[in-house]
Amino acid sequence: MESEIPPTINSLDPLLTSPDYFVDPYPVLARLRMEAPVYWSEAWGGWVLTRYADVVAVLRDPARFSSAGRITYLLAQLPAADRRRAALLERHYQVGLAHADPPDHTRLRTLLNRYFTPRHLESLRPRIAQLVESMLDQCQRADSMDVIHDLAYPLPAIVVLEMIGAPAEDRDLFRDWALGINRLFAAGGRTSLDAVDAALTSLAEIRAYISDLAAQRRRDPREDLISLLVHAGADEQLSEGELLATCVTLFVAGHETTTNLIGNGLLALLRHPEQLAQLRENPALSLPAMEELLRYDTPVPRGWRLAKADMEIGGQTIRAGDLLLPMIGAANRDPAQFPHPDRLDFGRADNRHVGFGYGIHFCLGAPLARLEVPAALNALLRRFPALRLDESSPLIWRRDVALRGIDSLPVLL
Repeated sequence: MESEIPPTINSLDPLLTSPDYFVDPYPVLARLRMEAPVYWSEAWGGWVLTRYADVVAVLRDPARFSSAGRITYLLAQLPAADRRRAALLERHYQVGLAHADPPDHTRLRTLLNRYFTPRHLESLRPRIAQLVESMLDQCQRADSMDVIHDLAYPLPAIVVLEMIGAPAEDRDLFRDWALGINRLFAAGGRTSLDAVDAALTSLAEIRAYISDLAAQRRRDPREDLISLLVHAGADEQLSEGELLATCVTLFVAGHETTTNLIGNGLLALLRHPEQLAQLRENPALSLPAMEELLRYDTPVPRGWRLAKADMEIGGQTIRAGDLLLPMIGAANRDPAQFPHPDRLDFGRADNRHVGFGYGIHFCLGAPLARLEVPAALNALLRRFPALRLDESSPLIWRRDVALRGIDSLPVLL
């Protein structure tokens, strides 16, 4: 059954697809929140939700809003022959942590939680500090650096690869695979043949790599996440598909989001010198500062769920099978939840942002990001007191609905 699309269909789509949206989406999202807080976007192929209350209501209710079947929703738009060719994508995303509902999600999350305990993650603090200092040592005598290339990308990539059990020197392989896979999600609820082809190639290669690594750990287990997963007890044993899907998600989601949080966060600091000075003078503010930076410019600006039943949200009729795009970045700037939402304020009280998601799919790696991002920002501000944006190099924002970040962040030291 088709949704009852309001007569204003597509009236705001030019704003959502404009290059200006990807440079600064927040004015467009604010207009949507005022004029059409539950808006069907033909360009994005789903219902765009921009109010905090609606976003939280969707993210916290897996009984009505499913994380399963979303890749099928994307691929159903393709011609039949191309969809058959993309069968690996559909099969891969039928299982795994990010694309499952309870009870499968509960089983997988319970197993992974054993590795992501506060005690275990806290043990990584010295290693994270060592990596940050080593990376900044390479830049110490230079006049400039690219924060993304020199720190924000390699730091979380190395950490997550070491956790999984893959060698750090393979990080550029994983980076290329992640970029290829993420093209599949860049257009919201739409995709293209080019994006499907890129994702197929990258997914086949990363699955083969992880499959080989898993085989090694079955023969020779170590103290890493792959070993935990392949040697799980009989009642928790993962299928080969679940193992591969989960490991792919852990890397693709585990480094990209932190890279963008460091990049977006430092850019916001450089554009708000009073807040930068406050953090430099008081490094103990780094954790609340990180939470506010995450709210202010969210690196994962949209969630996505499929409606399980007919319902009404904000006066609009949603049909079973419709895609909903709860805009996390918009929720984090909703004035109904955050006073002066466009202000960067490290003293913000009751900062209940949804930058790490909400509900059962709350970011598994949030505690790790809370170690990595403050370590990176504090070290940058401590070691480079004259740090400033290199205004001669234009910032290139990714044209991506699902992930918000810049390709490079050149700064003068």
